[in-house]
Amino acid sequence: MTSYQRWTLRTEHTGYTVRLSPDGPWAELDAWGPHGVETGPSALDWSHRTHFITRADAAPAEYLPHGIRPFNGADLVASRPGHERGVWWTFGGAEGDEHSLRLTFTDDILGLRTVLCYATVPGTDVLHRWTELTCTGSEELRLDRLDSAAVNVPVTAGARLTYLAGQWSQEFQRTQLDLHRGTFGIGSTQGAPGHAYAPWLAVQDLTTDDAPAYGVALEWPGNWHITAEAEPGGAVRVRAGRVPHEGAVFLAPGDTLTTPRLACAFSPDGLDGLSRVWHRYERHLAGDRLQRTRKVLYNSWEATGFDVDAEQQLELAKAAADIGAELFVVDDGWFTGRTDDTGGLGDWYPDPAAFPQGFARFVDDVRALGLDFGLWIEPEAVSPGSLLYAEHPEWAYRIDDRPARLVRNQLLLDLGRPDVQEFVLATLDRLLTGYDIDYLKWDMNRPPTERGRPGAGPADRLDLDAEHVHGYLRVLDHLRSAHPHVTIEGCAGGGGRIEHATLARTDVVWPSDNTAPLDRLNVQYGFLHAHAPHVMSSWVTDAPGVFDPRPRSLAFRFVTAMCGVLGVGADLRAWTLDQRAEAAGWIARYKDVRDVIHHGEARLLGSPRDATCGVQYDAPDGRRTVVAALGTGRLTGAPLVPGRPSRLLLRGLDPAATYRDLATTTAYTGAHLLHYGLPFAWRADHDAELVVLTRQ
Repeated sequence: MTSYQRWTLRTEHTGYTVRLSPDGPWAELDAWGPHGVETGPSALDWSHRTHFITRADAAPAEYLPHGIRPFNGADLVASRPGHERGVWWTFGGAEGDEHSLRLTFTDDILGLRTVLCYATVPGTDVLHRWTELTCTGSEELRLDRLDSAAVNVPVTAGARLTYLAGQWSQEFQRTQLDLHRGTFGIGSTQGAPGHAYAPWLAVQDLTTDDAPAYGVALEWPGNWHITAEAEPGGAVRVRAGRVPHEGAVFLAPGDTLTTPRLACAFSPDGLDGLSRVWHRYERHLAGDRLQRTRKVLYNSWEATGFDVDAEQQLELAKAAADIGAELFVVDDGWFTGRTDDTGGLGDWYPDPAAFPQGFARFVDDVRALGLDFGLWIEPEAVSPGSLLYAEHPEWAYRIDDRPARLVRNQLLLDLGRPDVQEFVLATLDRLLTGYDIDYLKWDMNRPPTERGRPGAGPADRLDLDAEHVHGYLRVLDHLRSAHPHVTIEGCAGGGGRIEHATLARTDVVWPSDNTAPLDRLNVQYGFLHAHAPHVMSSWVTDAPGVFDPRPRSLAFRFVTAMCGVLGVGADLRAWTLDQRAEAAGWIARYKDVRDVIHHGEARLLGSPRDATCGVQYDAPDGRRTVVAALGTGRLTGAPLVPGRPSRLLLRGLDPAATYRDLATTTAYTGAHLLHYGLPFAWRADHDAELVVLTRQ
């Protein structure tokens, strides 16, 4: 029997056990892993002897403030203005069950109540954690740090950190780092998660390549950080939270601040298993909208750019319908003043010169082709020459007596202002009720730079980042409730704003503006480690490679794009009849298997660094397996071993079952596919295949 309080929260396959530390007034992790892992001595329960640090600094603490934990990184830094920083709390009680828990700690001298909150997500192996901070005294509090949570991972030989890094047009590059001692950090202060890092991290022990994987993902579309610290005693402690733009947040007497949720996940099956935990979680986030068919879209941007008019858009729509597209999206350039990227943003009215018979007639003409209709919009942006800016210059972020810097020739609206929110809501309502629109692509193409709100009081008292986030989420929530039939795509110059708060309110997201085949494959490989196929919008275009310029076939481009939600963005007018016929064939095949891709279990097979790689999708009932296979190596010259094909080892199949390739009628045992794999003979004119296996 233990002499201290202990609580275990249970997900579908895992347990997370928290205890009240015997060393002081704090909660610490006792066990995290498969069901039953909490039985036996804790792997994080090391000797209580410490030298030159406090016991709180050595503890696997769930959350500790500066004051109690003075040296090794506090999760909360609070003070009364003009006083010393520090919180010295006492335990105030617990309430909960195996699916939720609330632990309360109070500091009556400072006037702060802190509640550590836990909740399991039904049907998944994900646990949510967040913190509620309430000012209980008569004076306001200053919060210089307000993390959501900290998680502890025991390691023996050091930790392998896997994270997603990159830049614009090269997002979601899977990157690994071995951390034996010291601190590692990623984050963004760009008012969005940004292109450089995703708010996602996986931790494994260095003992084996396929060691169990622990993961965290922060649900916050604003400024953020994730920090991993290899601490004395053999553990890695990961902290995550939002980062106020102004450096601190003030909490008035009686007010409560709730931090963003941190999703925590575990898989005994390494990174591949962890990816499936995240995929299942994102299917949970989609709710009933998961059952909505993600239609094959055609987007006209790469064909026409800003040169938008009804005649050529309808020509493209006809060509798109002929190859089997189900949705036609008009991108940037449809509204007044938008002949290039220097004007028009904010004046969201269709350009009468581009649509001389009226925009409603144009939409009807597209729909008459059997296509749904979609529209691009950038609601947070404003052009300096627009009518909106002339009427409301105060709506843009700015700092008095400082120049307004243009990024992409535009300014950013302060979406934290209620009047700006009302303008955006009214604009979207007008468009979505005035025209028969099924799809909305929300873009954001610049971060906030001179981020101020003159006339709103002392700048250091404004929580501008959080207010913008709340405005953004308010608008998305309104779209979901007022226009539930509209499919929403999230975009921020590519993959600059992809995290769980956005994914819970959109249907698909755009991982990158780079659609070149081998470049895109690398983006999608990293993306699928953290996010599900049903949210990954991917287009077939004619774009040449940027980072990997090696040519690839139209088939390669289609199979790559079919790994998520298929779209086409090439100028179909320039395609030959043979190319259009090939495209129609691929689209028809995709429609036949997209339910497996979007609802099944996905497994990443190899990586783009291998000569052959792919993604395997298993239907929920196990009756169909779809394999998207890609030849990424050299395609010229004779094979090293004449006549021997490349092989792609499948996983997760029943060794005793028989699987039949529907195209070739070849039958394989599960054991053969697991041990030898599927064979592929790549050559210059054959560098991709989509294989559909039916379990007999």
